Amino acid sequence: MRYSELSDADLAALYAYPDADCTVRANMVTSADGAATLGGASAGLSSAADRHVFALNRTLADVILIGANTVRVERYRPVRIRELWRHLRDGRTPIPPIAVVSSRLDLDPASPLIAAAPPHARTIVVTTSRAPGELRSAIAEKADVIVAGEVAVDMTAAVAALADRGHRHILAEGGPGVLGQLVAADLIDELCLTIGPLLAGPGAPRILTGAPMPQALPLSLAHVLEDEGFLLCRYINRHIS
Repeated sequence: MRYSELSDADLAALYAYPDADCTVRANMVTSADGAATLGGASAGLSSAADRHVFALNRTLADVILIGANTVRVERYRPVRIRELWRHLRDGRTPIPPIAVVSSRLDLDPASPLIAAAPPHARTIVVTTSRAPGELRSAIAEKADVIVAGEVAVDMTAAVAALADRGHRHILAEGGPGVLGQLVAADLIDELCLTIGPLLAGPGAPRILTGAPMPQALPLSLAHVLEDEGFLLCRYINRHIS
């Protein structure tokens, strides 16, 4: 399908979450040769259409899951209302909160993501029982803290804790390490992947990093949209489709 031929209502229908107890959707962008970043960040791989669908995915989400390193590299801040498709947030908080995965709590409690989050969408920090207690206490003054795991974050426990808080539609925005952990735990239900028409060259990470997988995860293609050479794909975990 051509992206330009679709209305916003068409896009909202294509990307609607299924009626399930909990759905984890990953949203990533890559070059044609598989690079997840360009110049150390993902922005250079994106396009206007990708950013529009990115905003739609954020609008549809109950919570946004992200790794601490990506928070630092991409300079994450709380979601801004003007970035969202506001009419699709009716009946919910104006913005979704962001949940940051950080085993060691290497986060700045004074950073905008934590200190500037509004009361209705307090940032959530997912950490471990081994994380420094002083840091956990400092962060807990301004953010909600979930302890999931002892040494490393247990992603199954983390997702279950988010779902228990009413966050049934979970949007994972990376980075590659967090996405690798989610796939290893068989927690990814959907993958929204934009493929950009450029070659980034060697050196950049792929959208998944971490320990080798025992076997490949089969996916079904739900749809693909084309816009000026960019391919906006939505895949479904074949185990659940």
